[in-house]
Amino acid sequence: MTALRNLAVCLALLCSAAAPWAQTVLERIAAGGKLVVAHRESSVPFSYVVDGKPMGYAVDLCLRLADAVRRKTGQKDLAVEFLQVTPANRVQVVEQGQADLECGSTTNNAERRQKVAFTIPHFITGARLLVQAGSSVERIEDLTGKKLVSTQGTTPLKAVEQANRERLLGLSILTAPDHAKAVEMVERGEADAFLMDDVLLFGLAANRADPKALKVVGRFLTTEPLAIMLPKGDAAFKKLVDEEMRRLIASREIYDIYDKWFLRPIAPKGTALNMPASYLLRDFWKYPTDFVPL
Repeated sequence: MTALRNLAVCLALLCSAAAPWAQTVLERIAAGGKLVVAHRESSVPFSYVVDGKPMGYAVDLCLRLADAVRRKTGQKDLAVEFLQVTPANRVQVVEQGQADLECGSTTNNAERRQKVAFTIPHFITGARLLVQAGSSVERIEDLTGKKLVSTQGTTPLKAVEQANRERLLGLSILTAPDHAKAVEMVERGEADAFLMDDVLLFGLAANRADPKALKVVGRFLTTEPLAIMLPKGDAAFKKLVDEEMRRLIASREIYDIYDKWFLRPIAPKGTALNMPASYLLRDFWKYPTDFVPL
């Protein structure tokens, strides 16, 4: 009997110890916890760092979502903690509960939805090529026998690996740990082209020492609906995030945030990307949904 009683006590202690991990995001925050926001280092203009401060279009959207969490939980002094992630570890960080929101340039696709959830897309883009201004490359077929770089853990990398196999393109595919490194490889001639979402390429080029030394070329290899990631299986938190995203879109507040980052000068060089919202994005926002056919 004593052994059984001790076993019961141990099980009770284990259950009580595990209980906090079973809390939803809103329950944890209502109890005084913090909201952890994952961000990127060089995904201009979505999520990047200037003088140690995370900023960007997706970061601003996440701060609006944090305000919604404050209102919902009544925690006026809610602390927001930023956590820098990379293309390679961002999904794992959210999946493992180390971050509540990932505010970057992450594509919502079926493979990732097996591990994490997404809210309504805040941008729709596609993968194109960044090359030196004097390059003769105009399309991906021009890279036969040449070196193409893409970033680890990204959908453009997977797409070009598949296209290279299926279409016998003859590409030599390299990988970079982040976008900034990939741009440097093109500048130094270590790669003939960098394949990534075109909006990121424009942003990265605009903030180089000599923006005119690079150009974006080629047709879209992919279509990428970019959205904020959040933990899978937390229905109440996702409902709140989705509702706030719909409110931002319906009220057109999201357009002001968009214009701030895509039409006006941005840090660190005060360069404007001059990229109005595309017809694809405007049409998508007429009927905003987290469902995407990818």
